[in-house]
Order: sequence, then structure tokens, then C-alpha cells
Amino acid sequence: MGIGGSIFLLALGAILAFAVNADISGLDINIIGWILMAAGLIGLIVTLWFWNSRRRTVVTRQTAAPVAAPQQVRTEYRETRRDDVPPPGY
Repeated sequence: MGIGGSIFLLALGAILAFAVNADISGLDINIIGWILMAAGLIGLIVTLWFWNSRRRTVVTRQTAAPVAAPQQVRTEYRETRRDDVPPPGY
């Protein structure tokens, strides 16, 4: 659903629950507002939980230039993995 959709449902539910005084036969606008607010809150919690539980892997690759000896060529390949969150602005 996303954060935007959750906030929209929370706002729409609050408007229906607290600001609308209309009588429609067979529908209670206040209850519909509370249901929309609950759905928005659950969606917001689930979205934030998924965003925080996701693991990010940073991979850095380094390759050294070949060192030429009389009859020998060497190359070096190094890969470093860190399982943490990159710094802000990354």
C-alpha cells in the first residue's frame, strides 16, 4: 500500500469519523471512518516494518593492476561485503 496510501486512508477516515454529520440509510459514516483509519494504520505499520526488516548489502570490488615479472603475471581480485545500511545520502 505504501506510506502515501496509508496516510490518505487515515486522513479520509478521520474526516468521515469526526467531521461529517450525514445520515444515510443503512450506512454509518462514523463506523466507515473508523474502519478506514484502522486500515490506514495497519498499512502504515506493515509498510514501515517491511522497510526496516529489509537487509541491504553493500558490495565493493577492488582489482589491482597486474604486476609483471619476467615470466609471471599476477592479478588480484578482492570483494568485500558489508550487511549494514549505507550512510545517508548514498
